Amino acid sequence: MSLFEMKRRNPSRPKVNANEDDTTQRERLTEDLFAGTYECMVCCERVRPSHAIWNCQNCYNIFHLRCIKKWARSSMLADDVGWRCPGCQNVTNKVPHNYYCFCSKLRDPEWNRYDTPHSCGEQCAKSRAANSNCTHPCNLLCHPGPCPPCGTYVPSTCFCKKTSQQVRCGQANLVSCGEICNKLLNCTKHRCVDTCHSSQCGLCDHRVIQKCYCGLEKRKVACEVDVDEDGGFSCGGVCGRPLECRNHLCEQSCHAGRCKTCERSPEVVTHCPCGRTPISKLLTDGQTRKECTDVIPTCGNVCAKQLFCGPEGDRHKCPSGCHSGPCVPCPLTSTIPCRCKRINKKIPCTELTEVGILLCDKRCNVRKKCGRHKCPNLCCTDTAHVCNLVCGRRLKCGLHTCDELCHQGNCPTCWQASFEELTCHCGATVMYPPIPCGTKPPECNKLCVRTHSCHHPVRHNCHGGSQCPPCTFLMEKWCYGKHELRTCIPCFQNEVCCGLPCNKVLPCGLHKCKLICHLETCAKEGFVCTQPCPKLRPQCGHSCGSTCHSGNCPTNTCKAPVNVKCKCGHRKETITCAENSKACNRLVATLMATKLHLTSDGESVDLSRASSEIVTDAILECNNECMVLERNRRLAMALQLRNPDISNNPQSPVYSDFLKEHAKSNPTFVSSVYDKLSELVMSAKKSKQKSRSYAFPPMKSDQRRVIHELAEMFGCETLSYDDEPKKNVAATAFRDKSWLPSSSIMAVMQKESGISRIAGKAPPPIPHHQTRSAQAHENASTSTSAAENEPSKANAPEIDYFDYTN
Repeated sequence: MSLFEMKRRNPSRPKVNANEDDTTQRERLTEDLFAGTYECMVCCERVRPSHAIWNCQNCYNIFHLRCIKKWARSSMLADDVGWRCPGCQNVTNKVPHNYYCFCSKLRDPEWNRYDTPHSCGEQCAKSRAANSNCTHPCNLLCHPGPCPPCGTYVPSTCFCKKTSQQVRCGQANLVSCGEICNKLLNCTKHRCVDTCHSSQCGLCDHRVIQKCYCGLEKRKVACEVDVDEDGGFSCGGVCGRPLECRNHLCEQSCHAGRCKTCERSPEVVTHCPCGRTPISKLLTDGQTRKECTDVIPTCGNVCAKQLFCGPEGDRHKCPSGCHSGPCVPCPLTSTIPCRCKRINKKIPCTELTEVGILLCDKRCNVRKKCGRHKCPNLCCTDTAHVCNLVCGRRLKCGLHTCDELCHQGNCPTCWQASFEELTCHCGATVMYPPIPCGTKPPECNKLCVRTHSCHHPVRHNCHGGSQCPPCTFLMEKWCYGKHELRTCIPCFQNEVCCGLPCNKVLPCGLHKCKLICHLETCAKEGFVCTQPCPKLRPQCGHSCGSTCHSGNCPTNTCKAPVNVKCKCGHRKETITCAENSKACNRLVATLMATKLHLTSDGESVDLSRASSEIVTDAILECNNECMVLERNRRLAMALQLRNPDISNNPQSPVYSDFLKEHAKSNPTFVSSVYDKLSELVMSAKKSKQKSRSYAFPPMKSDQRRVIHELAEMFGCETLSYDDEPKKNVAATAFRDKSWLPSSSIMAVMQKESGISRIAGKAPPPIPHHQTRSAQAHENASTSTSAAENEPSKANAPEIDYFDYTN
């Protein structure tokens, strides 16, 4: 329950308000304690007269002692500086452990029915409020709430201390006597002319005329203690006052005090201008300088005064003779290092200043201590490189930024805290203050009570987000095109695609939409149907095939593919319908010419029957290969061979260029696939089942193509399963249809590259085909090595080359 709800349920509970009347608060506290209706703000339970309590000395709210102990320990601030009162947030340094009366004089007071609960029954005697000047103690009995103001009257003076009158003790506002204040102002020269007032007297508003030190300029300033009317500021101009010699004027800027002695005075100038020869040695016949206007003699030597140019420790010297006045400019050059000591530059001494600081154009770019920024200064001499920028990174709370100087590592925890209760959306779960900044609302185990768009039962708990999770209740929904009613569709899913073709009639009226079931219209703005025209041609019966059009079909040649074959079916070709029509016309013309030729020999020919024998499909002529196949087929039938290879192909099988290229680049993989297919065919031949299958592992598309093409050479069927990247190939070998190629692809590749099919010696001859005479003519060394290396084949079984069962 929140604090607002507790106050609404208990209207008799005291309010903490700065403008609340103290008497009303004290009386209400007393009434609630007598009636037993006062509630502790921490546990929301009533405070009984027999309970141990603690009352705040700032807001005067009353709490159970056990509750305030637990509150103080859980809300102790950082560095143990204290804890905050639940009512007024006033910081208290110590955790209370004992139970005292309201005036804090009696420990563990006993309750009786005649005194206020939790009071000692004696005089309060507490001092008045801290902002009061009253020295009298409280004269009420021990009571809750604030003490009443003192009612004693004491004499009090007015603000200007001229008159005295009787006022209530501790009264904050004194009375004005109505006369002139007449107090000295801040200038200590003038007096206040305002009526007797409580605040301090203002500043003196008189204006005085003040002269500069040299007396040439004047200004008006406010009257103050330290204002001197005769010479109080410097005007910045040349002083111009005559010196003591009365021959020269002061050349200093406007200054206070006496001017300096003349620089050409005989008492000041005792040597020549270069300072190496006394003037007494330069003057002859007893001459002396008596006034400042007398000429200062020179010694004739080189001046050699040290100039400000040149390297440090070896400054240039004036090359002129001994002279009066400033030295002439130095004609030399000086090598001056820059401020960061990285470069040295030669500069004419005439371009140097007395400061002599040279700045280079090299940027520092040293990483500062924060690790984030670089020093952008030119010719930098800083060694610490402390970053003076504000960090400004977002704190973990997500609401405030770091106010410290840019630093390394993580930013500190946000020190902001809330002292209001934090509840979940439904209010069932409450988190009590203090609450650190950025704390998320507490988790609630109750169901969400918000209004939802559907009528399905709610299955998610109370949450803090603005939107509820989508409803996952399964239901039936139609697809976009109303093709089928889909089941097990979540409630939140409004768009359902069945995966079937749209099949809606297009604006042309001849075709249907071939797109997958979709939501938008089939024919968008500017749509033009590009499907082939389905109208049948009257000549051949094939479809028009042109792009969808209106009106009659164009009179062009039919390009529909037509399969033609020879009589035995061995030769097969695919030609266009137009070519087939031309071939048929030629056959019909030949047939009619033959019939007409018979009439010339006197035979009768039924032309009506001949015209009915029109050939509609061209027939290819059988070639020699067809005849060989027919011969082999009949021979196999006569010999009763199972699964015969009737093709007349004594040469190696023809492998595609793709297989050959892949065999060159990856011979290991191609060889392994070939071996696996060979094993599969041999196992199918030996098996009692009609077929055997093998599933290859998932692989890339090029490798799958190798399996497909190699399987065709074995008479095996292949199918691909699953989707990328787990797509694999399954090969099936049939006992009566599959065979082994006469040559492997690796042998064909070796033969084409000029390498012998079998490295090393030739294979041994078959024993049952050899004769003794042939064996006698063999080389002796060859026979010996063959006898040692080859196993004996005397008992080898006889090979039947027409047996395809093994």
